Amino acid sequence: MNFVEVLFSVISELGKMAPAGSKKGILERLDAGEIVIGDGGFVFALEKRGYVKAGPWTPEAAVEHPEAVRQLHREFLRAGANVMQTFTFYASDDKLENRGNDLRISGEKINEAACDLAREVANEGDALVAGGVSQTPSYLSCKSENEVKAIFKKQLEVFIKKNVDFLIAEYFEHVEEAEWAVQVLNTSGKPVAATLCIGPEGDLNGVSCGECAVRLVKAGAKIVGVNCHFDPMTCLKTVKLMKEGLEAAKLKAHLMIQPLAYHTPDCNHQGFIDLPEFPFALEPRILTRWDMHKYAREAYNMGIRYIGGCCGFEPYHTRALAEELAPERGFLPDASQKHGSWGNGLDMHTKPWVRARARRDYWEKLLPASGRPLCPSMSTPDGWGVTKGHADLMQQREATTEGQLKELFEKQKKAKVTA
Repeated sequence: MNFVEVLFSVISELGKMAPAGSKKGILERLDAGEIVIGDGGFVFALEKRGYVKAGPWTPEAAVEHPEAVRQLHREFLRAGANVMQTFTFYASDDKLENRGNDLRISGEKINEAACDLAREVANEGDALVAGGVSQTPSYLSCKSENEVKAIFKKQLEVFIKKNVDFLIAEYFEHVEEAEWAVQVLNTSGKPVAATLCIGPEGDLNGVSCGECAVRLVKAGAKIVGVNCHFDPMTCLKTVKLMKEGLEAAKLKAHLMIQPLAYHTPDCNHQGFIDLPEFPFALEPRILTRWDMHKYAREAYNMGIRYIGGCCGFEPYHTRALAEELAPERGFLPDASQKHGSWGNGLDMHTKPWVRARARRDYWEKLLPASGRPLCPSMSTPDGWGVTKGHADLMQQREATTEGQLKELFEKQKKAKVTA
C-alpha cells in the first residue's frame, strides 16, 4: 500500500469504530468552526437518470425507486458530503395534487421513505440527516398563513417521527413564506436552517437580502443563506449582502450556500427558470470541477461554513468542494481515491500531450470552449415579472389545457418584446 491508500484505510476503520449516537450535531460542528459540506441537486440528477418528471419536480422516486435515491445519497457521501438531505423537495400534499400529479402516493409516505433512505446512508459515514420543506403552491395562490403553516406542520410530523438531526426550509422566493416555515419548524426544538432562492436584488417582493436574513433569524433560523436559482458567484454576492444585513442588525447566525452548478450571469430577478434553456438545455452552462474549487475557496474565505450545492450538482462537483477544503477539514473524501489532485492522474496517460495537462496551472487557466459555433455567449431570459397573487400563478390540479397553453404562448411573445 502507498501512503494515500494507508491513510484512507485508517480513516475508514476509525469511522467504523465510532459508537452509535456519537456524531456531533450541525450547530456543534458549525460553532466549532468546522466545514459542513452539503449534498447536491436530487431532482435534476434523478430526472436525468429517468426517475423524476420535469415540471412537477416531485420526489415520488423515494417510494417508487428507493434504490436510485439510496445510490445517489451514497455517491454524495463518498464524495465528501456531511449532510444527507431527505429527498422531500416539493413533497407537500398541495404540490402533489397540483397540475395532474399521481395522487396514489401521499406526501406522508414519500417523506417517511425519504427519511429512512437518508438515515440509512448517513449511518454509513459521519453524516447528518436534514429534513427539508420548500415553497408551496398554496402560498402562490394566496392561501392564508394558517393554511400554509398547516402544510409545513404535516411534513414536520414525519421529520419528528423519524428523528432527523436538523431541519431546512429551502427554496423560498418570498421571505414571508420562509418565515412561516421557520416558525413551524422551530416548534420541533431541532436546529433550523433557512435558504432563499434569491439573487442580490432580494426576494420577489423586493425585500432586500439583508432584511431577508434579519427576518429569518428573528423567526428562529440558526443558519441562513441561499440555494438554487443562481450560480455560485451570484450566490456569494447574495450571501455577502445577507451577512452585512445581520451585522448591521447585530444579529448572529451561521451562513449557508447551496448554488446551482450552472453559469447564470445573464439571469434576471427570478434566476435560471427564466432562461430559455431551462430545464432541458442547460448542459453547456455546467460548471467544471475546477470552477467548484474556486467557489469553495471563495465561500470559505467569506466565512461561510455550510457549503453545498443544488440543481446541476453531481457527486464529482461535491468531491471538488471537499478536495479544495481538504487542508481545513484534515482529510480527503473516499471518492478521491479515484481522482488525482488537480488532474495529476493524467501523468499515467498514454499520450504525452495529455500527460502535460497533469498540473494545476493548466486547469486553473483553461477557458473551456462550448464546441457550438452558432451559440451566443448569453441568453435573453423571459421577463414575465409576475409573482404571488398574479392570475398566471394561480395553481390548479388539472393539467394545463390547450387553450391555456395558447394563451401562455401569446403572453410569452409579449414578454420577450418588452424584456
